[in-house]
Amino acid sequence: MKDFFYAIEDLFVNVLFAPYDALRALELDNWFLANIVSWIFLIIGFVATAYWMKQLKIFNDNNEEDKSVSSHSFL
Repeated sequence: MKDFFYAIEDLFVNVLFAPYDALRALELDNWFLANIVSWIFLIIGFVATAYWMKQLKIFNDNNEEDKSVSSHSFL
């Protein structure tokens, strides 16, 4: 049973975390390249936020939103 858990440890430490070890080593040479994943997620987030705001403006301009005061029909 102990070998099973050592196999799981070996899988994660030596295989699945290898890209993160490479990024950690790269950080000493170039900070921007080491954080490229973070930069990509930031760009995706900014684009998604801009698209979402554009869509909200389109629906707001068409008056498609129900702006009644009560939150539920049974109130």
